[in-house]
Amino acid sequence: MTGVIIRSLSGFYDVDVQGQTLRCRGRGKLRYQKQKPLVGDQVEVTRLTEREGALDAILPRRNALERPAVANMDQILVVASGAVPVTDPFLIDRITALAIAVDCQPIILFNKWDLVPVPELAEIYGNAGFTVIPCSARTGQGVEAIRSCLQNRISVFTGNSGVGKSSLLNALESSLELATGEVSARLGRGRHTTRMVELFRLPGNALVADTPGFAAFDAQTPELMDTQALADDFPEFRPYLSDCAFADCAHVKEKGCGLLAAIEEGKVSKSRHDSYVRLYQQAKEFRPWENHGKNGPF
Repeated sequence: MTGVIIRSLSGFYDVDVQGQTLRCRGRGKLRYQKQKPLVGDQVEVTRLTEREGALDAILPRRNALERPAVANMDQILVVASGAVPVTDPFLIDRITALAIAVDCQPIILFNKWDLVPVPELAEIYGNAGFTVIPCSARTGQGVEAIRSCLQNRISVFTGNSGVGKSSLLNALESSLELATGEVSARLGRGRHTTRMVELFRLPGNALVADTPGFAAFDAQTPELMDTQALADDFPEFRPYLSDCAFADCAHVKEKGCGLLAAIEEGKVSKSRHDSYVRLYQQAKEFRPWENHGKNGPF
């Protein structure tokens, strides 16, 4: 039988097989082949008892990350906020670039819109070509639009701790009853309430994952460490990348750069380019042998 891993617990894998959950252990050959099952993996299993099985094989993946440990993502929903904790736009830019790098659609949710709307920021990302949804887990604003985006897809929610990822998921499906945390007034950030990645099934054939907040993970990820490919991970840059005077233009401060000219003309957001330069500098300083096994910024 085939199914999808929805949860990983100390060497056991809960596999959803046509709506029924089988708790499985991986076959020894997976360890021998150094294959690590991830949440979201499509797998082949053998039923051993009514509720137990053996994980026989991992089917080919569309994409995968190790942190968060999830595979076959269709889209990453970046939950941001203009209210406490205020989201640094660089975090949004880092995750949208990562999503594009792994062939995954980014969607930006501006939660707590009822408390602090951020129309200027929403406009920047709308102009960059992203789907942007102003929303509020408290009032229900935007919840139906989010629900529509989730249908027939595997989606990952990520964002700052305390920004409202779990609250939005509870608003989408109250039966989830996910733990939510208060934002610390002293520190201006949320407390971690999500400890692991787990897929939840929602109506409309939707599978969604809540993930721990940004602070729990490393800032660097190999997917963003290719300086030659990084500019393509900013989709609004692409029309101007062929307008540069030199083929090896880094699009940072070079003379004759088509992208820098577009920024001067107001066609591309300077804040987005600032994030690109920051990621580019990280990529230049990246040493793979010093970061073995690290994979993922959120």
